[in-house]
Amino acid sequence: MSISLNTDRLKECREKMEISKMEAAKRMQLSQPAYLRYEAGTRTPSLQTLTVIANVLNTSVEYLTDLSDDPFPIAYTISGKEDPELFEIIRLCKQSNSAMVNRILSYAVKLSNLK
Repeated sequence: MSISLNTDRLKECREKMEISKMEAAKRMQLSQPAYLRYEAGTRTPSLQTLTVIANVLNTSVEYLTDLSDDPFPIAYTISGKEDPELFEIIRLCKQSNSAMVNRILSYAVKLSNLK
């Protein structure tokens, strides 16, 4: 199966985050030339790379490939090495019942409104 990346959407998501092409490449752990080729449409990323791109740009693979018009992510990839605190929160939620998950969510929402 061939993946068709919508380069306009890729650029739109990067610009929405207000980051340069160089910063996008750095966050995605890609070489700058590789990222530039993706955004120019002269190179097609693998599904694994596309997943990383979507994760960094806070969108979905489906949005970047025109399979959805909804730009919001439908999944997140969390690394215990890169985000140990978030990974631990998710691990705890996975082991908890729905009542506990709802309490954690309620608390997180309250904390986010304190900013």
